[in-house]
Amino acid sequence: MLMPKRTKYRKVQRGRLKGKAYRGSSIAFGEHALKSLEPGRISSKQIEAARVAINRKLKRGGKLWIRIFPDYPFTKKPAETRMGKGKGNPEGWEARVKPGRILFEIAGVDYALAKEALQLASSKLPVKTKVITIQDHR
Repeated sequence: MLMPKRTKYRKVQRGRLKGKAYRGSSIAFGEHALKSLEPGRISSKQIEAARVAINRKLKRGGKLWIRIFPDYPFTKKPAETRMGKGKGNPEGWEARVKPGRILFEIAGVDYALAKEALQLASSKLPVKTKVITIQDHR
């Protein structure tokens, strides 16, 4: 699973995701891509599940790029713990995604197969997405 090697702080505040993604919003490497339509937080486990789904569908054909990286720690308190007594311990990592962000890119396969693979990956993610191609983009 993806995670940073080291970070400046162990815990971060949740904050709020507002605005659109301008950085990382265009296809840079592949021909077909999965684009986010709403803001959300995607965990490293969800990214890994989507990656596995795409690779299984492509069967060693084509190339895949993951354009998001889980660099925000999220915390959880233990089950059946009373309120208060501070913030929980870091549990995992997540990527913060804004609308318009490219999540995955594929090259070297035809549109039909790419669309199927990306729709499979989309079902593993907690945000609404759409499949785009380089022709739509230019």
